[in-house]
Amino acid sequence: MRLTIEQRRLIKEQVKRVFGETARVMVFGSRTRDDIKGGDIDLLVQVDNPLDHPALDAARLSAALSRAMEGRKVDVLLRDTRLEELPIHRIAEETGIAL
Repeated sequence: MRLTIEQRRLIKEQVKRVFGETARVMVFGSRTRDDIKGGDIDLLVQVDNPLDHPALDAARLSAALSRAMEGRKVDVLLRDTRLEELPIHRIAEETGIAL
């Protein structure tokens, strides 16, 4: 996985801040592959309760992480008990790496 220990720490810290202690986060996409360079950071955040403002929460997390990582683009995909499951959720779960 092409994330530093500090980047992993920041991601976990910010996910907990925005979504609570029980939230789980996985990295998926190009950052899971050591054989390629560059790319944004794709995250799947899973929570066990319905979110009142999922788009706002995802944007809040993305912005906080982007600021903390010197402008690196961070995409956030959410999964809660109410949101529709899409094919990208299955791909993220099957190929992602838990932090």
